[in-house]
Amino acid sequence: MAYILVVDDESKMRHILRIMLELKGHKVKEASNGSIALKLIKEEPFDLVISDIKMPELDGFGLLDELKRLDQGPPVVFITAFATIDSAVEAMKRGAVDYITKPFEEERIHLTIEKALGISKIMEENRELKRQLDDVAGPKDIIYASPAMKKVIKMAERVAIKGDTTVLILGESGVGKEVMAHYIHKMSPRAQGKFVPVNCAAINQGLVESTLFGHERGAFTGADRRKKGLFEYAQGGTLFLDEIGDLPFEAQAKLLRALQEKAIQRVGGNDVIKIDVRVLCATNQNLEALVKKNKFRQDLFYRINVFPIEIPPLRSRTEDIIPLAKHFVKKAMGRDIDGPIFTQGAERVLLEHSWPGNVRELANAMERAVIMASSTPITVEHLSFLKPNKATGSLKDFKLPPEGINLEEFEKDIIRQALEIADNNQSKAARLLGLTRSKFRTRVKQLEND
Repeated sequence: MAYILVVDDESKMRHILRIMLELKGHKVKEASNGSIALKLIKEEPFDLVISDIKMPELDGFGLLDELKRLDQGPPVVFITAFATIDSAVEAMKRGAVDYITKPFEEERIHLTIEKALGISKIMEENRELKRQLDDVAGPKDIIYASPAMKKVIKMAERVAIKGDTTVLILGESGVGKEVMAHYIHKMSPRAQGKFVPVNCAAINQGLVESTLFGHERGAFTGADRRKKGLFEYAQGGTLFLDEIGDLPFEAQAKLLRALQEKAIQRVGGNDVIKIDVRVLCATNQNLEALVKKNKFRQDLFYRINVFPIEIPPLRSRTEDIIPLAKHFVKKAMGRDIDGPIFTQGAERVLLEHSWPGNVRELANAMERAVIMASSTPITVEHLSFLKPNKATGSLKDFKLPPEGINLEEFEKDIIRQALEIADNNQSKAARLLGLTRSKFRTRVKQLEND
């Protein structure tokens, strides 16, 4: 059963179509012109629209154009008494799924509806697939597939809508703290304002206060004119203070005052300037430890630690490695890619690397691999510069399970994995297992014959 909207300015025609469709078990609603139909479609999820072309207010072509703008509108079948070749061609060009002339046979109507409902089902499946891909790929600039990152994203979205809440983003170097900050900004009520990032560690210590709060003319040597700081520049938007742990102790008091009072004073000035800025902070340092060492103000720590979000390192969310790697390869090549991007062996190499530099290291590695490969798929050879985890070269951490193992099957599996990583190159597989090529081949034959 389908939910079908019949649109025609002739009540008799609507009545005939309703009876025919309801006898087949469909649910039917009527509209006398395109304007009424459009309003109904925005309110209810119809599976199909059967519409006349010539109608007052908004005709069938106009209705179809409006539905295309909705992006998720139902498919349309036109039915008209004024049939011409030109109008039929125009209908199909505009996106109608079929075109029926009056008078029509009942069988023709049912066959056309069956076909159109099949298209409607495909359209809905495509939309569902897109939603699923969005869930895996992540929103906007963030690519993820792991439960750990899904949890982080939900936290970010929850706090993003609170347009003034200060957020402290934690995580190792290279995990994507600035990407997360930018995402929070884009999901917030301040999205139309500026996103202003500043690396506190990169600012000359003598110019930190001037950079953040601005200065008046003559405030210090070289200050030949008044200059606005980043707080004023970010007015109405978001200021992202990266590496906040490296902010000089002297500047921390002024930052605390700005956050508490939502006001600043330029260096060398007396005027109090009101600010409307959301502040996001990030660090890869342990701020609580810095507080204990008197290198970071305790009151400022409490002020910026309103809503902490910690991004886990890449090595602890291995589900994200391959999706991210594919994204960076496409970005480096500047195009979409048909077919496999990595061989199975290459994917295993990516998964076994420890990624101490996290997402930033992965992005750089994929750019290097693309240069070496020049085309896909990328193989183990193109990733030869990556080193596996130290643990993969030793079995000292392997623990024999209480129930024991089948040693022969275990050895077969290790050899199979080595060949997979080496893309079936026996010399490379032998090196992975610390064997000569001849010993490796002998072992493979023995296992095959057993």
